Amino acid sequence: MKTLNRRIFLSGTAAAGGALAVGGATAAPAHAAQTQQPTAATAPQTVVGPKDRRYADLRRGTNQRWVGSPDEIRLATTTDEVVKAVQDAVDSGRRLAVRSGGHCYEDFTTHEDIAIVLDLSQMADVSYDAERHAFAVQPGVPLGRVYERLYKGWGVYLPAGNCPSVAAGGHIQGGGYGSMSRRDGLAVDHLYGVEIVVVGADKKARVVTATREADDPNRELWWAHTGAGGGNFGVVTRYWLRSPGATGTDPAHQLPAPPREVWLSEVAWPWQEMNETRFARLMWNHGDWHARNSAPDSPYTALFSQLKPFHKSGGAVVLDSLIDAGAPGAERMLQRYIDAVSAGVGIKPQVRQYRRMPWLHATQWPGFTGPDPTVRFKGKSVYAKRNYTDAQIAAAYRHLTRDDFSNPSALLMIASYGGAVNKVAPHATAVPQRDSVLKYQVVSLWNDAADDAANIGWVRECYRDMFASTGGVPVPNDTNDGCFINYADVDLGDPRWNTSDVPWHDLYYKDGYRRLQKAKAAWDPTGFFRHAQSIRPA
Repeated sequence: MKTLNRRIFLSGTAAAGGALAVGGATAAPAHAAQTQQPTAATAPQTVVGPKDRRYADLRRGTNQRWVGSPDEIRLATTTDEVVKAVQDAVDSGRRLAVRSGGHCYEDFTTHEDIAIVLDLSQMADVSYDAERHAFAVQPGVPLGRVYERLYKGWGVYLPAGNCPSVAAGGHIQGGGYGSMSRRDGLAVDHLYGVEIVVVGADKKARVVTATREADDPNRELWWAHTGAGGGNFGVVTRYWLRSPGATGTDPAHQLPAPPREVWLSEVAWPWQEMNETRFARLMWNHGDWHARNSAPDSPYTALFSQLKPFHKSGGAVVLDSLIDAGAPGAERMLQRYIDAVSAGVGIKPQVRQYRRMPWLHATQWPGFTGPDPTVRFKGKSVYAKRNYTDAQIAAAYRHLTRDDFSNPSALLMIASYGGAVNKVAPHATAVPQRDSVLKYQVVSLWNDAADDAANIGWVRECYRDMFASTGGVPVPNDTNDGCFINYADVDLGDPRWNTSDVPWHDLYYKDGYRRLQKAKAAWDPTGFFRHAQSIRPA
């Protein structure tokens, strides 16, 4: 099997991200919305068809497992162009899919039934809206550019994902988490409003604005975009960002400020010195530390890490860490964390990196950034409320040391979670997992289509066995809390891989799914926006 260089995936993967549950007011019907009609476009929209030399690039996203064959790809640059593209698709009876950064785990934008791909990558502006006292971010802007523009322009940031090439579009509405979420919460915790193109019962496309204001008649539409994922209700053409409780008119006070500097660390425990007992101790230490240090008031909310037990062919179990250098005793806390994870393992960790960096530069650190966009990958996600169970650790060890499978880029990628994330009530946003201390995935990356079966099989089997006691999936209980919608996984709806009685949508949304269904019925009553795991109308 041809495999990747392990360094490609030393940390995160595709879109990272973040929260809610049930109850609440019924969504306002679409006909009651405050809407605006499109104005005439000043130039023809760019349309790429199969004969265009750009088609080969634009028919696919980051995950090379998925290559679409749409009739056309429309590159929108304005909200008016989005309205026109949506209306054209409705009028012609053709299925449309929306893509911003192209980091989808599944075939939601490349399915064979999709005739029109609406590409939002050219809608990539970041600005300050003085009227709303909020930052306006378009869906196609990559997170790296969001960080750069917000920080250089106003000295603020959004606590969002670690992969700078992921676009804001799908990332934010799926929850959005990253290296500073333990300190400052999820991206959606700072979402003030959305501008979105919807299709009403009259089959007419229109622009709607929805905010978190208590008296906004469209507030349920805002709420639905705080963690339900993309492709459900319409096309988001603009996000407005402002932290809850922000006051005044100074842009520098509307979002949090990032650290001035951070400490970066990478240590590794070589597999050649590892055995099952040592691996179990390392994993138990790691889970136990997070269970003890992920409260919202913990001083360790300044620290984020990713533990990456690679398949033994990758050579090591790696721990990449970051801590706000301005936190009291930051260096000492970082060392204590590494010592706690390594305690009693019997292997001295190898120090691969240890340095202090300005925050903006650190957002490009390859220890946390996502995969090479030329590869294929499959991932399956977990929210963990407590430490790993003995059975989960044993199953992970068994699959990471299999001799019938070899790929140095197959791993568990385990991210620190909790902290400020857990300050928000589970019903306040569409992300219900507000009691977790870890967030992770079983994932593999590879190059060749000939290796699909082996890699997908490894991911599925490892995940199934880790959660064998709950039907092969992390059913919410005292230990686990379901799955993350931004790491889309259609296996959750497949009875071959989910033998629990819990449907896929309850693994993502828990009892909040019923509220999302009402929003779907109100704002997309014809079901125009859909994919394999989209919200079904009530």
